[in-house]
Amino acid sequence: MGEPEEPGDDGDRWSDERVVFSSLLEDSAEDLYDNAPCGYLSTLLDGEIAKVNDTLLGWLGYRREDLVGVRRFTDLLTAGGKLYHETHYAPMLRMHGEARELALDLVAADGRRLPVLVTATVKTTEDGQPQLVRLTVFDARERRAYERELLEAKRKAERERERLERLTGTLQRTLLPDALPGIDGLDVAAHYQAASVDQVGGDFYDLFPLGGDRWGFFLGDVCGKGPEAAVLTSLTRYALRAAATVHDTDPVAVLTTLNAVLLQHRRPGAPRFCTVLFGLLEPDGDGFAVTLAGGGHPPALLLRATGGVEALHTTGGQLVGALANARFATTSARLEPGDVFVLYSDGLTEARRADGTMLEEEGLAEAAAGFTGLRAPAVVESLVDLLEKWSEMPSDDTAVLAIGVVPAEAPCST
Repeated sequence: MGEPEEPGDDGDRWSDERVVFSSLLEDSAEDLYDNAPCGYLSTLLDGEIAKVNDTLLGWLGYRREDLVGVRRFTDLLTAGGKLYHETHYAPMLRMHGEARELALDLVAADGRRLPVLVTATVKTTEDGQPQLVRLTVFDARERRAYERELLEAKRKAERERERLERLTGTLQRTLLPDALPGIDGLDVAAHYQAASVDQVGGDFYDLFPLGGDRWGFFLGDVCGKGPEAAVLTSLTRYALRAAATVHDTDPVAVLTTLNAVLLQHRRPGAPRFCTVLFGLLEPDGDGFAVTLAGGGHPPALLLRATGGVEALHTTGGQLVGALANARFATTSARLEPGDVFVLYSDGLTEARRADGTMLEEEGLAEAAAGFTGLRAPAVVESLVDLLEKWSEMPSDDTAVLAIGVVPAEAPCST
C-alpha cells in the first residue's frame, strides 16, 4: 500500500490547476489588440497614424516605424480612395462621428491593393471634444472576389438575355407579315404587342390576295407561348393560306381544313388548338362585302362611319384543333365608305387595371364608339392607347388588324 496522502493535497492540486487555467484566459490587452483577426488603426484628427496592430502591418507588409507618426491614413489609400475619403468618409465622420463598412482599397508596401471594409469611430474627451479616430479594418478579398463572380454572372446572364430577346424577336417577326399589302379603296393597319420580350407569343394575323379582286384575312391566338406556340403559329398561318389559295376559299371550309391539319399534327402532351377568325373581302359597289367564319374567337367589331359599333359574333364556332368534328359559324356584313372593320385577340379585352377591373368585350365596344369616323390606322393607334391606359404590363399578347373603306372624298392611304 502506498503512503497515505497528506491532508490538503487535493486542495493544493486544484489551486494549481486554477492558476494555470486562469493564466490561459488572461491574455494581455496588447496581445489581443495586435493579434486580432481584423486590423486596428488609430489616427489623430488630422489623419496621422498613432497606433496600428500587427495584423494590419502583416497584411500591408509595413513595419510599425514606417507608419506610426510618419504617415497619414490617406497615404494608404488609392487615388480613388483618397477622393472618396474627402467627399464621403471625412464629411460622414464630422457629421455623425462614425462611418460604417466603407469599401476601400489599401495600398500595401509592395504596391498591391488590399480590398477592405473600414468602420471608423471618433473618440471624444469627457467634455465631448473629438480626440482621435479609431478604425477597424476587415479583409474583404474573399468578399470582393465573390462580388466579382456575381457581377460576371450577372453580365453573362444579361448577355444571354439580350441574345434570347434578339432570337425571340427574330422568330416573332417570321410569324407575322413583313407588311400589309396596299389595296385600292381600303386602309389597312395592324399592331402586335408581345407580353414578354423573351418568349414567342401565340397571336397571329395576315391579309393576302386570293385573285379576282378578292382578299383573305385572318387573326387568331394559339394555345400557349414559347417554342411550342411558335411551331403551332407557323403551322396555322401556312395552313390557312394554303387552304384558302389552293383548296376552297369558303371560310368554313378553310377552318375545317385547318382543324384537320392541327389534329393530324397533334402530339401527346402538346396542346394543338387555337381560336381564329377567317374572312373573305371583295368589292361590292362603293364598299366591300365581308364573309367571316369563327372558331372560338372574340367577335370582330364594325365601326360605322355614321356612328355606332356592331359586334359581328360567330356564335357556336368551336376551338380549332380540339375536336375532330368541330363546328364553325359564319356571319357577313357590308363595309360602307368610312367604315372600319376590326379584329383583335383577347389580350385586348383581358387587359386589367391595377384594381383588377378587366376591359372585356363590352368595355371595348363602348370605347370603340369614340373611334368611329377615324381611318383604320388611327383606329389602331387609339386601341393601342386604350390598351396602355388599361394595363401598363399586359399579361397576354395582343394583336389588332383593322380594315377600313376609304371615304369617297378621301384619297387611299398607303
